[in-house]
Amino acid sequence: MFWQVTLNLLEGFGVTCLIFAATLVCALPLGLILAFGSMSKFKPLKAVVKVFVWIIRGTPLMLQILVIYYGPALLFGWGFLDRVVAVIVAFVINYACYFSEIYRGGIESISKGQYEAGQVLGMTKSQIFFKVVLLQVVKRIVPPMSNEVITLVKDTSLARIIVVEEILKVAYDYTIRGLIWPLFYTAVYYLIFVGVLTLLFGFIEKKLNYFRV
Repeated sequence: MFWQVTLNLLEGFGVTCLIFAATLVCALPLGLILAFGSMSKFKPLKAVVKVFVWIIRGTPLMLQILVIYYGPALLFGWGFLDRVVAVIVAFVINYACYFSEIYRGGIESISKGQYEAGQVLGMTKSQIFFKVVLLQVVKRIVPPMSNEVITLVKDTSLARIIVVEEILKVAYDYTIRGLIWPLFYTAVYYLIFVGVLTLLFGFIEKKLNYFRV
């Protein structure tokens, strides 16, 4: 029984990892785009982006999953999205908005003097951003970004709301059958996953220590 439960939980953990990886791959660049939009000098674009981020950050992720999965079919008569795809879309939108605020805070924390110094040296705006600003921004956003990424690991459990067979859903199915220990067994998977991420981000922070003043 133990090995069968372990194998089934591993299958669910694979879905959890898929949601996690797809969310990061898509949300990180999308968040940067939203950050630039929220800092745009074009006021209509800036207002639209800020309102969108406010709505997404102000509503529960679970609600967003339900809206994306059921919304198109109920409102427009379209077919339902694949459950995993719907979850990934919801997670990408949600986390991109949170990442955008982290990016924005990091970018705006860089003093204007550094931009002006780059201009004096004859650098273009893109050169100043990528060669002077970006690495400093990365250093400053690693701690808050690591918190969001670790939160993402645990938030993947919300996928069960539309019956996606992630690890906690698999464990819960065993609970319905009268086995409670698989539910607690999932903690081992989460703790290992979060532990690896914690070590990874710690390593990244040490690598970026040359920015310490």
